[in-house]
Amino acid sequence: MRTWVERAVPGPWVWRLVVREVLGGLVVCGLAALLQAMDSGGWPSGLVVAAAGVLFLLRRGLPGTVLVLASAGVGGPGGFLPLLVAAGYSAGRRITRPWYAPAVFGLGFVLNFAVGVLQNRRDHFPVPALLGISVVGFLLLGVLPALLGRYRAQRSALLDSLRERNEQLVRERVMIARQARLRERHRIAQDMHDSLGHQLALIAVHTGALEVDRTLGERQREAVGVLRQAATGAMRELREVVGLLRDDSAPAAGGVDAIDRLAESSQAAGTLVELRHEGTSRELAAATGHAAYRIAQEGLTNAHKHARGARIVLTVRYERDAVMVEVLNGPGGDGTAAVSGGQGLTGLRERARLLGGSIHADRESDGGFRLSGRLPYTSDGALDAVPEDEELRELAGTLIGPEKRRRSPAMGCALGALAVLGVVGVVGAIGALMFVGAMRDATVSTSLYDSIEVGQSEGVVNARLPIGNDFLTGDFKKYGPPAPDGAHCRWFAGDVETDPGGGQDVVRFCFDNGLLVDKQHFRSRAQPDGTAPGRSVNPSESAAR
Repeated sequence: MRTWVERAVPGPWVWRLVVREVLGGLVVCGLAALLQAMDSGGWPSGLVVAAAGVLFLLRRGLPGTVLVLASAGVGGPGGFLPLLVAAGYSAGRRITRPWYAPAVFGLGFVLNFAVGVLQNRRDHFPVPALLGISVVGFLLLGVLPALLGRYRAQRSALLDSLRERNEQLVRERVMIARQARLRERHRIAQDMHDSLGHQLALIAVHTGALEVDRTLGERQREAVGVLRQAATGAMRELREVVGLLRDDSAPAAGGVDAIDRLAESSQAAGTLVELRHEGTSRELAAATGHAAYRIAQEGLTNAHKHARGARIVLTVRYERDAVMVEVLNGPGGDGTAAVSGGQGLTGLRERARLLGGSIHADRESDGGFRLSGRLPYTSDGALDAVPEDEELRELAGTLIGPEKRRRSPAMGCALGALAVLGVVGVVGAIGALMFVGAMRDATVSTSLYDSIEVGQSEGVVNARLPIGNDFLTGDFKKYGPPAPDGAHCRWFAGDVETDPGGGQDVVRFCFDNGLLVDKQHFRSRAQPDGTAPGRSVNPSESAAR
C-alpha cells in the first residue's frame, strides 16, 4: 500500500512543492466550482469540485490515468475543464514512452466524445457537430497544454545536459592547462640545456687553454678567474631555471640588456666578438626580450663549440615591426666535432613560433654560420604560429559541431503547436460548413411556404420541405399560435430579414391524419402585451379541426 501511495503522490515534499500543489489545487477547485455553478445541469457541484481536487494531486504520479479520467469528465459537467488543462500539461511533461502518450490521449478523446454523446442525447445535438466540438475542445484544452509540458520537459533536460557538459569541459580545460604547464616546463628544461651548454662551453675553452699552456702566469690566472665567473654564472642560472620548474612566477633568466654581458663574457675568454646595436631601441615584452637573449646565447654557444677562434659578429637590430638578433661567425676550429645535444635550435624555433616570429640557421659560402631570429613587437601573429593540438581541435569540434546540428526542442514544440492550430482551423472550417449546411436544411423560403397549401398530403409536403434540424429550431416551439389538438408539427426558419431586436422569422407546418392541417409564419418574439405574434393563414388555407 505504501508503494502505491508513493507512486501516486511522489516526493520529495519540500515546502516549495507543497505550496505549489496547494495553490494549484485551490485554483483548479475554485475554477471547477465556478464553472459548475454556471452549468444548469450535470452532476452535483460538490462531487465535481472534490473529484477535480483529488485528481489534481494525483496528476504527478499518475499522469496518464488522470488525463483519461479528466477527458471523460469534460464530456459531462464543465467543472472538469481546468483539470483537463492541468492533466494535459502534466502528461506531456511526464509521459516519455513514445507509444504510451498517443494511447492515453486517444483513449481520453474517445471517452470524452462518448460521455458527450450520452450527456447531450436529450438535446438532440447533431453527432457531426458534437464530434467537431469535441475535437477542437480536446486539442485546445488537452493536446496544446501537453505540447507545452513536453517543451518544458525537453528544455529542462537540455539545460541539465548542458550543465553536465559544461562541468565536463571545465575539467577538460583544467587537464589541458596542466598539460600546457608540463609542456612549458619541458621548454624550461631546454632553457637549462641552452644556459648550461653555453657556460660549460666557455669552461671547456678555458680548460683547453690551461692544458696547452704548461706554465701558470698572469694570463693563466686571468683564465682561471674567467672559469670561476663562468662556473658561478652557470650555478646562478641553474638555480633560476630550477626555480622556474618549482614556481611559474619566477622571472626569466635574461633579456636584451643581458646580451651585452654575453658578449663581454666571450670577449673575456679571448674570443673576438663584435657587438652591434642598430636602429632605435624599444621596450620589449618580457617573453620577446628573453627569446632574443636565448637566440644570442645559442649563437655564441654554437660558435664556441664549432668555430673556435673565429670572429663573431653579434647584431641586435630594431626594425619597424620586429627586432632582429643575428649571430654570424666565420670559419674556424681544429676540425674536431664538439658534443651537441641537438636541442638548441629546436627549442629556439618553438619559442619564436609561439611569439609569432621565426628562426633561420644557414651555413655561409665561406664556411661560416649564420643564426638569425625575427621577433615581432606585438603578438598579433602568434595565434597562427601556435602548433596544432589534437585535443584542442577535438574539443573545439565538440563545442561547435553538435551545436550547429542540434535542433532546439522549442522548434519541435512550435511545429507541434502549428500542427494543432492547423487541425483546429481545418476542424473549424468543417464546423462552419456543417453549420451553414444545417441552416440550409432548417430554412424554408417564403416562396416555398406560399406554394404549400393546407390539405395537401403529409408525404407530398415533406418531400418539398428540407430535412430540418431540431437542434437549431428547438426553441421555436415556445413561440407562435397554439398548435392544433392532436397534430404534430415541424418548425423551420424563414428567410425574411428582420431587425436585430425583431426576433427570428419562423415557419411552422402541422400535420394530422396524413394531411397538412395548419401552417403558420411568425417571429420568435413576444408582443409588448405578452401575446405571441403570429400570422395565421386564411380560413380557406386551414383545415377544420
